[in-house]
This record gives sequence, structure tokens and C-alpha cells, in this order.
Amino acid sequence: MSDTPNRDFSQLEGGDELQAADIVRDVVTWYNTQLAAERRAPVPDEERIDELKQARQAALADQAQLATAAPEEAARIAAIYAARLKELNES
Repeated sequence: MSDTPNRDFSQLEGGDELQAADIVRDVVTWYNTQLAAERRAPVPDEERIDELKQARQAALADQAQLATAAPEEAARIAAIYAARLKELNES
């Protein structure tokens, strides 16, 4: 089980930038948690750390994009990250 909250975004209606930002923030939190755990491992996997850092950076870039995103773009980002969060929490 993950330390990241498992929010239900199935009722997300397009364009709510605040909800989109929350979803992206939850994904970033998931990456941060995984990074911390991997760094604390007896033998950290540097390749996994690099992958997690790159994925987190991409999420942070999308989060920054939300500040100026049109409602349709915010909805698109929210849908992508809601699906990603669900996938990450199931893995």
C-alpha cells in the first residue's frame, strides 16, 4: 500500500485547474516517496532513481503549465495524471 492518498477523480469535470493541480501534486508526491525509499535502500538502484527523477521533473513541468492552461488543457492534464496516479498506486 502506498503512503500517497488515493483520491477518486472519476467525477472530475473538465477545466477545474485546482483539481488538476491536486492530481499532478499527488503524482509528484508518489515520485518523491519512491525516490526517498530508493535512496534509503541498502543498495540504491541509480537507474531507477534517474527514471523517478525524470518522471517527477516532467510532472512538475506539467504542473507549472497549469498556471496558464486553458480549461480544456487543464482537463486533459488532469485526465492523464488521474490515470497515471491510478496506475502508480496499483503497481
